[in-house]
Order: sequence, then C-alpha cells, then structure tokens
Amino acid sequence: MAQQQIDTIWTRTFMLLCAAQLLGYAQHFMLAPVLPLFLTQLGAAPFLVGIVLACFAITSVIVRPLVGHWADQSSEAGVMISGLLFQAVCIFLCFIPFIPATALANGLRGIGWAGLNTGGYSLLALISPEKKRGAASGLYSGVQSSAQILFPPFALWLLYAPFGGYRLVFGVTAIFSLAGALTGWAMASSVIHPKSRGGAAVSNWWREIFHFVEPEILLPSLLLLWLNLALPAITNFSILYAKELGITDFSLYFAVIGATSMLARPLLGRLSDRIGRARSIAAGFGLQIIALIAITLVSDLSGVILCGTTYMLGNAIGSSTTLALAVERADPVRRGKQMATFSVAYPLSYGVGSLITGSAIDLAGYLGMFLLLAAIQAAGLLFAFAKANSLANAGK
Repeated sequence: MAQQQIDTIWTRTFMLLCAAQLLGYAQHFMLAPVLPLFLTQLGAAPFLVGIVLACFAITSVIVRPLVGHWADQSSEAGVMISGLLFQAVCIFLCFIPFIPATALANGLRGIGWAGLNTGGYSLLALISPEKKRGAASGLYSGVQSSAQILFPPFALWLLYAPFGGYRLVFGVTAIFSLAGALTGWAMASSVIHPKSRGGAAVSNWWREIFHFVEPEILLPSLLLLWLNLALPAITNFSILYAKELGITDFSLYFAVIGATSMLARPLLGRLSDRIGRARSIAAGFGLQIIALIAITLVSDLSGVILCGTTYMLGNAIGSSTTLALAVERADPVRRGKQMATFSVAYPLSYGVGSLITGSAIDLAGYLGMFLLLAAIQAAGLLFAFAKANSLANAGK
C-alpha cells in the first residue's frame, strides 16, 4: 500500500515496467513495415494485407475480458510476462512462406499483445501517483512509442542487409520479446497490491469473461479507438505509398515519426494535467486531420515526413490524454478488467483501421484513402466537442 503513497514517478517498478513495454513494443514496430512487404512478396494485394493485419486485432480484442479477469484475480505482472512469452513463440510461424500461416501467426500474436498491454496498463494504474497521472501516462506511452524510432529502420536494415532477410527479422523480434519477459520477471517482486486476490468474484468468473463493456472506462476507450483509426495508414501502409511515389529509402521516415512520438508524449501528457483533458484531445484530433489532408498534397520524402510528424504529434497528445483519463476512472477493485477494456481500443482501431485503409486503397487509391480517414477524424473531433463537459470534469 505504501507504493501508492510515493509522490514520484521514478520508482524501480515504474522503470522496469517501461523497459518491459519497450522490448514488447519492439517486436510490434519491427513488424510494422516488414509484414506488409512480406505479404506483398507472397502475392497479397492491399486488401488482403489489411485482412492479415486485422487478424492481430480480432484475437487481441476477443481475449481481453479473459485476460483482464486473470489480472484481477491473479497477477498483473504475470499477465504481462505471459503475453511477452506468447509473442516470442508464435512469430516463428512466419517462417512458413504461406499467407495463411502469416495470418495465423499475426492472430496468435494478438493474444500475446492483449497480455502485454492489459498487464502493463493495470500496473500503471496501480503505481501512478495521483497528482502525476498525466505525466506518468505520457512517459509510459512515450516509452512504448519510442520503439518506433530505431526498430522499424533496424528491421529494414536487417531485411536488406547481405546477411539478412525476413527470417532474421522474425528471429530478432522473438529475442526482444523474451528479453521483455525477463525484465517483467525482475520487476514482479517489487509490485505491492493494496487488496487481496480472489474472493466472491471467482464464483461468477464466467460472467466476468463475457462482460466486455466497463462503463467507467468507455469514454476514454472510445476516444482512443477513434484517434487511432488512421494510424495503420501512417505506420504500415505508408511504406507502400512511398513505393508508389517512387521514394526508395524510407527508413528516415520511421526514425523521425518515432522520435516525434517518443518526445511528444511525456511533454504533452504533462501538459494535459495543466490545460485539461478536453483541450488536449481536441488538439490531437485537429493535428491528425491536418496531417491526413496535407499528405495528399506532397510527393517527396521530406513532405511525407513532415505530414507523418504532424500526425504523430496529434496522436501523441490524444493517446497520452486518453490513457490519463482511463487511469483516473479505473476502479481499483476491477482495475484489470477496466484497463483491459481500455486496451481493447488500440488493437480494435488497428484492425478496423487496417481494413478501412486497405479497402479504401483498392477502391479509391491512396489519395482517396487519406481523405476518407481525415473525414473520420473530423467526426471524432465533433464527438469530442459533444463530450467536452464530461472530459473537463475528469479527475476533479
């Protein structure tokens, strides 16, 4: 219980938690540019690429209630460690050069992703100081997104190196996930829980597993989902768009948008503690809309990087603010289930966004796709304005 009385973010538990998340997210961001290329090489069209990417989201969403119940009844750290181990094992299915095998691997990887994020977010809600939740959420999500700086370019370097290839990339991602599991194991002993485990909830375990919606956490979850619907277009399909524009060396793009996300999230997360959650979320939607419209007007690497950077600034402030909202609203008794509900938003938006993006490219091309996503984000901004009072009263 003393753990939650500490008025500092920089505890040993927090730092090890961030390290484990960084290693777990390394796999995801290494695969972000590589999987579309791998699938294209196997003969997949953009729509089929979107379906395979969506497999990751489908499984991740389905298992969240079960994983959240496990976190409440057993161990948040154990859930996170198990997720990392599962990620490490299932990626080896990608060694089979067959599109259905890759789809299966990505679907199973979604189960590991559910454990990584549900356990991690639950631990963040447990250990964050009450008056510094925005700052803690910004730092935490900044560490997660910092994997975008080195790992996509590193993955492309491994892919195209004389000694490299797809199998080397897949093997290295497994190593990162295993290292994350070891880091989580080192952290587990320092986690102090203010409540005992088990109890009456166990008798109704089947209801808990099939209980998907947590009302207290629904608004930040919905906002996070909306904010991230366009993210696959920026992180996954952008490399295919660059090929269409004739841009050959695209590694710098991933390094720049990753650095932007890493630096912006801690700073802008802290800012939301001062200016309010409503203004921060509105700014996030606004910047993403500007970026998605502007990217249709550029045709070179520098222009695409500028648009990607603008988008990631908006995504950084929006995502860190919605995480702070979720941490504020989470009930300690149901923390695992509620943070599982919140963490559903990312894979759900990733899956739905991948399907929207791939379908829009096939029907209207890349320019039509970006304009459609800008319209979707504009609708999200209107929704945020409609919920301004609820957002303004959060945390008070």
